[in-house]
Amino acid sequence: MPFINPEDGHLTVVNLFKTETHQQVDRLVGEMRAIVDTAAFPGWVSSTVHRGRERPGTANFIQWRGSQDLESRYAGAEFKHRTVPVFREMTTYVRLMQTEVESSRRHPSQGGATEISPDRDDYTVIEVLDVEPADQDELVAVLAAAHDWMLEVPGYRSQSVLRGIRSRGLAGDGGALSAIGTDHDFVLVYSQWDGERSYDAFCTMAEDEKPPVRCRTEAKRNALTTAADWNGYRVVHSRSASQAAVA
Repeated sequence: MPFINPEDGHLTVVNLFKTETHQQVDRLVGEMRAIVDTAAFPGWVSSTVHRGRERPGTANFIQWRGSQDLESRYAGAEFKHRTVPVFREMTTYVRLMQTEVESSRRHPSQGGATEISPDRDDYTVIEVLDVEPADQDELVAVLAAAHDWMLEVPGYRSQSVLRGIRSRGLAGDGGALSAIGTDHDFVLVYSQWDGERSYDAFCTMAEDEKPPVRCRTEAKRNALTTAADWNGYRVVHSRSASQAAVA
């Protein structure tokens, strides 16, 4: 199964999709599973499909050897004329985000690597924090340092901080992609929890009950962030290039 490790040097692409109904999510997950099960793209390392919990949508956490391999995939006829039309039909929002993993740290109970797998029971949260490019380094550092005090938070399992490189969405009516924002204008936080209840308790804790170090972290994070979006997920499917394609 895939692991999140900054030392791997992968280009990590996180594709977020929003839909209007859970029935559309079912169809979208099915289409994504079919793509993942037959993937044989040069430079493709792994794909892990996430099903949205709070709001209808999906996420695909994809690892590539490098940006040239990804661009070859986007330029291909199959992506433009088969994959993009499917996304366009089923979704109300698409954001394809290229990132690099800056840090990935875990509670000691979670072992020596951050694994993402449908065999785990994680409640996964993906947050996208928009930031001015000049402030991205500082926001990455603030988020990474939060792990130290989050070790004391009940239910916390892991946090990975990914530096945003660029985002794209669907352009016009064809298979082309268009830029969203500017380069280096977001940071992505991928966290794992033992359940939705633990994450809700963390988010709704009263201000006067929060430890001072958390208050300082959140104040700095809020000052640097220009917009934020998140959803909770359950990993439902994963495959790596080392596994045979499904016929």
